[in-house]
Amino acid sequence: MTGTATNAPASSILSLRKVVKRFGAAEIIRSVDLEVASGERHAVIGPNGAGKSTLFNLISGAFPPSSGEILIDGAPVAGAPAYQINRRGLSRSFQVTNIFHNMSVYENIRCATLWALGHRYVFWRAIGGMRDVNERAEEILGLIGLAGVRHSPAGLLSYADQRALEIGVTIAGGAKVILLDEPTAGMSAHETERAVALIRKVTEGRTLLIVEHDMSVVFGLADRISVLVYGQIIASGTPAEIRADRRVKEAYLGEEAA
Repeated sequence: MTGTATNAPASSILSLRKVVKRFGAAEIIRSVDLEVASGERHAVIGPNGAGKSTLFNLISGAFPPSSGEILIDGAPVAGAPAYQINRRGLSRSFQVTNIFHNMSVYENIRCATLWALGHRYVFWRAIGGMRDVNERAEEILGLIGLAGVRHSPAGLLSYADQRALEIGVTIAGGAKVILLDEPTAGMSAHETERAVALIRKVTEGRTLLIVEHDMSVVFGLADRISVLVYGQIIASGTPAEIRADRRVKEAYLGEEAA
């Protein structure tokens, strides 16, 4: 790995090796190597235009890489469609809230559990009678703190509660690797504090890869941080190592690292 990286995690669940993404002549992601250990919370930070969302799109299957390898639990997934990558155990949220606004909170969660529990969409079987689905939906509602508004249309929730619901949908499938793209964007300080507590709780025992601009969130939540600048990772390490890295300060953190 480029930069002042510490040794790669001993047990990586997500690996990127020499990943490149070009759009025409423009090279947006430039030979990225990244190792994320099983069970760790790993943040990717960098200035606007660094390629963070593109990197997430490559990992989750929205875009195929131009070259390089992406592996989940040692299995190659580069270029696979998003639904296949999801079935390999990876789920993601988006910068823009991605929920069914006209469905209730409960229905949003319940639909997200179907595939993970081995069910398929069939017209002749009532979803209300699927005990395992309903029990899992109840568990997730309690976990994200939205049981009290279970019957409310998702579109009527506050912005912070919609983000909490999206996190619930993201974890409802039982994914081993969770990708969160700027989960606290647009939140007040109080809402951010609540969101971080929720993220910490729901990712316990899972692997988290997060893109986030709020440095207090990043340094308070992440076990390891990678810094992406102009499509390249310039450093990767613990929060203390990233704070002390001169090039990271020059390229991105500036006075925030002091």
